[in-house]
Amino acid sequence: MTDPVADLARRRNDLPLPVDTSVPLPRRILSSRWTWAVVALTILFVVALVAQYRMLTADTPVTGGVVEGINPSAIRTGFWMALPTLAFWTVVFVWADRYRPQRLVVWYLALGWGIAIATFLAINANTWAAQQLAVAGNGDPTTSARAAIFVAPFVEEAAKASVLFLIAIVARYRLTSQVSVVVLAGLSAAGFAFTENIIYYARAIVYASENIGVGDASAAVSQLVWLRGFWTCFGHPMFTMMTGIGVAVALRTRSKVVRVLAPVAGYGAAALLHMVFNSQVSLNSEEGQRVLYVLVALPLLLTLVLYVVRQVLKQGRVLAARLGDYAQLGWLPESDPLVFARQRSRSWAVLVAATRGWNVLLATVRLQRILTELAYLRDGQVRGIYDEAATVRARALVEQAKGLRGLAIDDPRGLRLSLPRLRRQRPLAYVPPSYPGPAGIGGNWPAPVGQPPIGSPGYSAVDPTWGPPKG
Repeated sequence: MTDPVADLARRRNDLPLPVDTSVPLPRRILSSRWTWAVVALTILFVVALVAQYRMLTADTPVTGGVVEGINPSAIRTGFWMALPTLAFWTVVFVWADRYRPQRLVVWYLALGWGIAIATFLAINANTWAAQQLAVAGNGDPTTSARAAIFVAPFVEEAAKASVLFLIAIVARYRLTSQVSVVVLAGLSAAGFAFTENIIYYARAIVYASENIGVGDASAAVSQLVWLRGFWTCFGHPMFTMMTGIGVAVALRTRSKVVRVLAPVAGYGAAALLHMVFNSQVSLNSEEGQRVLYVLVALPLLLTLVLYVVRQVLKQGRVLAARLGDYAQLGWLPESDPLVFARQRSRSWAVLVAATRGWNVLLATVRLQRILTELAYLRDGQVRGIYDEAATVRARALVEQAKGLRGLAIDDPRGLRLSLPRLRRQRPLAYVPPSYPGPAGIGGNWPAPVGQPPIGSPGYSAVDPTWGPPKG
């Protein structure tokens, strides 16, 4: 039975409750809030994507005519054109979140939110605002630059970053470092850019195929794909990562003022950068865009990359310091701070475990996750985020780690991969026999060790090496 007082203390600190392993696994899966969150949000994702598809393929009446919708064939082609960019950013962000990787469910929710929900909110809000601000032109929402400069940055950044606040409310305990929040922000932005690129590519395909003045339709579409899918593909992730940094700072501080101002400042920086980007694309000349790209955009991107790399390296130092606290108390072996704080040692342990069986691999990965959670739990205590309830959680984690050490690879130093031998073993070289018989001349048996066989000329019923003690 669980302690209601202890459970209440954990909920106040947003610490996970102990898992009752006596309950069957299917029942635990069905009773998990993450399972139903995935089901509910997946249905919501599908509905949002279907609504956008119908909106894009439908004809839009405007003043003096009708704007034809995008045909399904162009959308399918745009999908395959936009997919490599999404795959690249997904691999980059998932790789960056290495020390304490999020659950696949959390990554899925962040990416799906950007692909479906954020784009659904943005396309409706931007279209309505463009119609209100389009005081010139033929009424086509795509002909006005005001919405792209003054409306889209605030709407799109709020739509992309809303998933961060949702995860922070539901599972704040999972967001233990700035890297984790920045990765989720980047995944949401990459998903948003994926859907937006599909729309842009599909529109370009339709426009280039219907207007002879474009010239080579394939070259025009290819130029747009290179522009959005390669040269400026970092735009949306870089903007939303600003908000992610603000949210991460707010989650790891005790100051109530910082908790309010940090996300607001991050969102303001994201919207400002987005506004500057859209204004230069809409109003500046191509030469001016190239100058700003080289002198402003690339240095800013490099600065952000260096910041994320620094935060990744900082996680190793945090793990070494906090696991060292437990090692000084005698709760953990002295080798843990050195082994589990270095990414190279952690990766080598996983490789060694992978060659020694599935159970060893699972135990090793589980041990690394437990000790990483233990380190961040201690870091939260040092920062004053958690109270005494974290100590109870820490003791439970130490006990779980102790139960895995007999099977898991907890210190891979000096160990080698247990790979199967591919070379054929050489036959043993037997000593040639010195007597006739099956193993003698013409024989093929190995020479026996000790006395010759019974009946052979050298056989004796008495051991020839026996004798009285010497001396």
